[in-house]
Amino acid sequence: MSAEPVIRNISDTARWAAMYRALETDREDALFRDPFARKLAGQQGEKIFLSVPQQERYAWAWSMRTVLFDRFIQQEIDAGADMVINLAAGLDARPYRMNLPAALQWIEVDLPDLLAYKQQVILDAKPACRLERVALDLADVAARRSLFARLGSRAKRAIILTEGLLIYLAPEEVAVLAGDLAGIAAFQRWVFDIASPGLRRMLEKQLGDKLEAAKAPFKFAPKEGPPFFEEHGWRVLAVESTLKTAARLNRVGLFLRLIAKLPDSKGAQGSRPWSATCLAGR
Repeated sequence: MSAEPVIRNISDTARWAAMYRALETDREDALFRDPFARKLAGQQGEKIFLSVPQQERYAWAWSMRTVLFDRFIQQEIDAGADMVINLAAGLDARPYRMNLPAALQWIEVDLPDLLAYKQQVILDAKPACRLERVALDLADVAARRSLFARLGSRAKRAIILTEGLLIYLAPEEVAVLAGDLAGIAAFQRWVFDIASPGLRRMLEKQLGDKLEAAKAPFKFAPKEGPPFFEEHGWRVLAVESTLKTAARLNRVGLFLRLIAKLPDSKGAQGSRPWSATCLAGR
């Protein structure tokens, strides 16, 4: 019998991401602190982390993504957002660790087993806002459209989050999701991360076998870059390079800081490894 894959399914990638949040939390100069991250990652998250070659070398990229999502979320809440909808929320603990208005509606959407595991780990901890969890497979287009319509009727200015989700979807699936979100008037902002074709190829060389075994290959890395979304109902308002953010925060070495000084296109990225966190609006 063959050994069980280290990444067993798409939900295990949430445990993997939680492990990197735990590493950031452990730093004396941590840019954020997630008190639940290590427990949420669990033994499986640590096992995945240790299976990745040079696992700490790119920890800065995971941390920068979290930092940039945090900044965009805070910015939009300060501007009056009354609901946050976290699609494929995974093991994110922002409702517990961020300084949020008590009246804010925070909706987490993910697979039933993952949400049940999360609830079991977090137990009786109290979120800072009005937290609601919705067990749903986002691949069920009819079910998610029904959910979007219900949530849209409860909000005036909602923020959509898709942290770490889109890369696992085919371009046509991202296009349909973008259109579904754009069809709800209250969904005013969308925060997402995006990778270049070059970065996707680099990651596939390192991790492709593990992700294929889990039936969770990387798929979305559009050659157009962020402008991909402008054909599907969204206007890109801001593009924050992962590397440039890391350089500003002194989280990468001299060579990468020098690379970060090069001009950074907010459009097509081509073969170079590149990633960013973006804010889009209606």
